[in-house]
Amino acid sequence: MGPQVPYAATAVSVSSGIVAPAFMAEIRSRVDARMSTLLATDLERWSAIDPDLVPPLESLHRLLLAGGKRLRPVFCHWAFVGVGGDRDAPRVIDAGAALELLHTFAVIHDDIMDASARRHGQETIHTEFAARHERAAWRGESRRFGEGVAILMGDLAFVYSDMLLQGAPREALEVFDQLRLEVNVGQYLDLLGTARGNATPELARRICRFKSAKYTIERPLHLGVALGAPTRLAQLAPPLSAYGLPLGEAFQLRDDILGTFGDPDVTGKAVADDLREGKPTLLYALARQRATGESAALLASRFGAEDLSEDEVAAIQQVFQDTGARGDVEATIEELVDESIGAASAEQLPLTDEARHALIGLARFVAGRNY
Repeated sequence: MGPQVPYAATAVSVSSGIVAPAFMAEIRSRVDARMSTLLATDLERWSAIDPDLVPPLESLHRLLLAGGKRLRPVFCHWAFVGVGGDRDAPRVIDAGAALELLHTFAVIHDDIMDASARRHGQETIHTEFAARHERAAWRGESRRFGEGVAILMGDLAFVYSDMLLQGAPREALEVFDQLRLEVNVGQYLDLLGTARGNATPELARRICRFKSAKYTIERPLHLGVALGAPTRLAQLAPPLSAYGLPLGEAFQLRDDILGTFGDPDVTGKAVADDLREGKPTLLYALARQRATGESAALLASRFGAEDLSEDEVAAIQQVFQDTGARGDVEATIEELVDESIGAASAEQLPLTDEARHALIGLARFVAGRNY
């Protein structure tokens, strides 16, 4: 293999207009190619057994390649390279693909739990197959059929993620196990908080930590070290967590703002989904604590209503503004990103300079993105 040439340090524009570090596109391309090869091979295998297996597998493949930032593979990559790993090593590409397949498993199941109709600008799998059932006038309930198909495709993505990590060091498999446990715990807390409708800022931030911060940034960083230098994991896990946990929380808080105030043409999701689902976000928790009079009554009676009108959406958005909830969440994001970048200094995070600079650039991207 020839000499290693650092990734371009300049930023590039993605389709939404956001500026992202240039290396994200290259890492994404490698991970997408690995996933596509895996699914194409399996599609050929199963289609020879029964052509009825083609539509769900093709839907899973489309969802995998429809969008997504590929942040988990990117963080895993830079931790791996930062401890001396070869950026072209198949094991880090496989690990990135495994992280994305696991994320797809979680996304498919999350869409069912949230009754989401769109993901990355296209129909969710359960919606697509419910419509297929209805058009064909098959027996049974269309909704249950669609959800059943989606659960199975999510489970299949989970199995594929395991397959891609076969042969990884024991330390890497242990990190991957913790990641999977934590995201399920976080999802349950999110589900429970949505059902109860009584979120506090403390609960909202706990959900951020387990549903997103650990799963999106902290554990992928740990996984990269465990793949590249397993014996250094005990040493590097704490400083990587000091960088990854605040940034992971900032990532989820930005998602919450986009879920309430974002442009659906950019995010690929309906802007009011979080409001109609009654998500226990920090935005809601702060507004709920502070709102009075008609504003408090509006949140108590209509936040989480499936039939929320556009006027009511706008009214709740205004409550989030007027109570200072949005401003405080924005300020919290800035504080968390500053904390994360501070933890990426040469004195605190003993990775290569290239990797640390990449992580600092990623922190700024995560905080400022609009998709």
